[in-house]
Amino acid sequence: MKVKVLSRNPDDYVRETKYDIQRVPRNYDPSLHPFEVSREYTRALNATKLERVFAKPFLASLDGHRDGVNCMAKHSTSLSSLLSGSCDGELKIWNLTKRECVRTLQAHEGFVRGIVVRFCGTSFFTVGDDKTIKQWKMQCPGYGEEEEPLNTILGKTVFTGLDHHRTEGVFATCGQQVDIWDEQRSSPIRSFTWGVDSFSSVRFNPVETDLLASCASDRSIVLYDMREATPLKKVVMTMRSNTLSWNPMEAYHFTCANEDYNLYTYDMRNLEQPLLVHMDHVSAVLDIDFSPTGKEFVSASFDKTIRIFPKDGGHSREVYHTKRMQHVICVKWSADNKYILSGSDEMNIRLWKANASEKLGVVGHREKAATNYNQKLKEKFQHHPQIKRIARHRHLPKTVYHQSKEIRVMREARRRKEKNVRKHSKPGSVPVATEREKHVVTVVK
Repeated sequence: MKVKVLSRNPDDYVRETKYDIQRVPRNYDPSLHPFEVSREYTRALNATKLERVFAKPFLASLDGHRDGVNCMAKHSTSLSSLLSGSCDGELKIWNLTKRECVRTLQAHEGFVRGIVVRFCGTSFFTVGDDKTIKQWKMQCPGYGEEEEPLNTILGKTVFTGLDHHRTEGVFATCGQQVDIWDEQRSSPIRSFTWGVDSFSSVRFNPVETDLLASCASDRSIVLYDMREATPLKKVVMTMRSNTLSWNPMEAYHFTCANEDYNLYTYDMRNLEQPLLVHMDHVSAVLDIDFSPTGKEFVSASFDKTIRIFPKDGGHSREVYHTKRMQHVICVKWSADNKYILSGSDEMNIRLWKANASEKLGVVGHREKAATNYNQKLKEKFQHHPQIKRIARHRHLPKTVYHQSKEIRVMREARRRKEKNVRKHSKPGSVPVATEREKHVVTVVK
């Protein structure tokens, strides 16, 4: 007689110690798991709800300035250092780890208009309303030493912006014209003008380091090459741009913050129309900074909010505001991609998380795996109505909420009017202008 006996190798299912996880044999054939999708949907829904529950982006407020914070600069080699300049000419250096001010100096008389740290991190430059450019040592002066700048250059006009080259001892300023300076000389090595009375900001390209761009008061954005004697080209928009920021990962793309409540991403090779229009703010956008990954950027607005946009998305994924925060003048994204810093009118610098619900501190292996799993589930079910509604919902201040509704109504009315005009006109006499084409007046080369 033949007897069949089940035989199993204990190594396949018995734990070696009581601290190990139980081994469970699994068959991943989908036909054996008919309820897997509904189970995953419930998990995705719970993960989305928990994400909103734990979304607490505000971390700290750095107070100490006696006037509105006008500009900020990240340290080029240290993650924990931040420089900020206020409207009374005072400059402070902060230690973000301890969240305290480590050094204060009276840099200028009147506003501090721009701060930039040299690429090596040993010194920094400031410009102000007193028509001077000053270079300062990053280290605190020793005991008994006076707080003196390393170098002072007196200009002919007020400087409104400043930026430093990524690898060379060259920096650019803007005011009535855009000047390129060598650190060793007291006069500019090159000056660019193009019939404009003033410029509000200038930025070096972090990838193609000889290129730079500036925003002018005649509603134009002008592009330059340091190796050329004249500007390359400019695009004139319907309203003035306050500042711009280059994408650190895509050499020819930049995004500008405009007075018409929008942000525009351009490819400098084709300025005829922007690649994308980013809408959501309900007042003038005052500052912008890209994340080091180049996938997102943060914008600061006169409407007292900060918004985070994906670089290829027309609407913001996140909006930050507090009851006390007034008009946000400047904003920076930290070099480790984790934090956002904002400086506002009411003399405070605020520290925010770039990802509102992210857990700070040490995260265990299993916790990290669970977070990644939940993230994938949310991505898988992101277009389901209920999950989409929960993930998109944000609390807004009452004024911002009502203004955005009003803007939506106005935009709809304008669209309806255009449609009616086109309907009652001769075919082809009123061309259809896309949203991207509407905002560009002309491109001058």
